[in-house]
Amino acid sequence: MIADVLVIGGGPAGLMAAGTAAESGKNVILAEKNSSLGKKLLITGKGRCNVTNDADISEFFDNIVNNSRFLYSAFYGFTNKDVMNFFESYNVPLKVERGKRVFPKSDRSYDILCALKKYCEKVSVINKKVVGLLIDNGEIIGAELENKEKIYCKSVVVATGGLSYPKTGSTGDGYRFAKNAGHTITDLSGALVPLVLEGKYPKMLEGLSLKNVKVTLYQNDKEIYSDFGEMLFTKDGVSGPVILSLSSYVSDGREYKLSIDLKPALSEKTLEQRIISDFNKYINKNFINSLSDLCPKKLIPVIVEMSGISPYKKVNVITKEERKTLERLFKNMEFKIIRKGDIEDAIITAGGVNVKEINPKTMESKLVKGLHFAGEIIDVHGYTGGYNLQIAFSTGHCAGENC
Repeated sequence: MIADVLVIGGGPAGLMAAGTAAESGKNVILAEKNSSLGKKLLITGKGRCNVTNDADISEFFDNIVNNSRFLYSAFYGFTNKDVMNFFESYNVPLKVERGKRVFPKSDRSYDILCALKKYCEKVSVINKKVVGLLIDNGEIIGAELENKEKIYCKSVVVATGGLSYPKTGSTGDGYRFAKNAGHTITDLSGALVPLVLEGKYPKMLEGLSLKNVKVTLYQNDKEIYSDFGEMLFTKDGVSGPVILSLSSYVSDGREYKLSIDLKPALSEKTLEQRIISDFNKYINKNFINSLSDLCPKKLIPVIVEMSGISPYKKVNVITKEERKTLERLFKNMEFKIIRKGDIEDAIITAGGVNVKEINPKTMESKLVKGLHFAGEIIDVHGYTGGYNLQIAFSTGHCAGENC
């Protein structure tokens, strides 16, 4: 087979790259080893697909964890407003939610995928696995498929994703292609990943969602990161938006503490008055029956046990020191972090093709002419909130324009 451009990977970056290249009149082949396109895209945002963020594009760089400057040309070349206009032009109405997160009004990632597939109508899609790149004298000439069939082309865009969610096809093929082409792959790990905590309490709290809490990460009693929002307890740790963003600052092999402020909207003085008021209300009750106005039912046994106050102690005999302990616990519920969750459970992969070896204005390799990269395979990632899909769309569009 012969084409102008071969795009490897049918995720958001690959689809955007293929559609953009075809729009400029190029003959494009998109190779996706899965039987269908956009398998991972369909499960993003719990199936709702947080396509981007409605913040000013200049604010995006503060939400990119590493190598944010590399994305300058890509972000300004195809902005979040461009992404929003793109999907609405394909009859996918959008809405803006808390934190300026942008979703389809239908709450269906399927609609986002349909728009991208429609954009790629002029692209020849083949469901075959690429096993290697064909390079001659420092220049791309094509790729080889698993059946030893070859595709000859002038440009290849590698948009194979990372290592997260391997069941969707993200098995690291692109890293091997890049490495064989002479590229450096930085250390790979899970990003936006749940955290595993020490102790029995996560299991006791499994399934409990907490909204409007403040989480703080400490290393050697030094504050590393803090955020406010929603989190979730899992069978062995914690997850949810604020935890996933915080996880980018956790490195395995180091000791960290997670602090949860259950009442960030209340000052210590206001919280003290609130607890005193509740104790007066339940003055003849057992301690364990006095907390229902302060926290979710599932949290009460854990709060009681962590406070060290007997659950059956009458409220009217709780000492001031015990009450102060309870106040501190509400403002600083501490857990020791054992490690980050497995990379298979991560939303995205941290690490990838070294950005120093990629032209940020074209996404073309500085080592192999005609070889481009887009999306998660590159060593860039952001926090939750639509920033990672924006990376995929912007780098995919940049690669498609310049291949």
